[in-house]
Amino acid sequence: MRDRRGLLLLVLLTFVAAVAGVVIGRLYVVPAPPVENELHDLLHRDLKLDSAQHARLEAIEARYAIRRQALEAELRADNAWLAQAIRSEHGYGPQVSAAVDRSHQAMGALQKETLEHIFAMRAVLRPDQTVKFDDAVVKALTAEKK
Repeated sequence: MRDRRGLLLLVLLTFVAAVAGVVIGRLYVVPAPPVENELHDLLHRDLKLDSAQHARLEAIEARYAIRRQALEAELRADNAWLAQAIRSEHGYGPQVSAAVDRSHQAMGALQKETLEHIFAMRAVLRPDQTVKFDDAVVKALTAEKK
């Protein structure tokens, strides 16, 4: 009988420890959602869009998704080129420097495309909605990493 209580206590403590691990992991290990997710959540959940706004935003998001995928593929290719240059030169030589410059161009293009996407979404909003949207953009751009 005593062994059974001990076993039950062990199982209960193991369960509590597992739940605590999940909670701690979710609070401290899981990264914050990307800025674009927060903006899209704000758009679709908090701004009370009408059906015409929803339709326009869907089209804007579809175009951006295609362009973002292309730019992200370009970034991956640039990273592969950088890796090859590092493997070849074993230091910061002309090939590595050129690969870094090429990668920065792709990153800049992605950033510009993202900003154009944000402003395109903003153009769909009514003036009363743009205040919240602008606040969310500024907050996202100035928030410190945890």
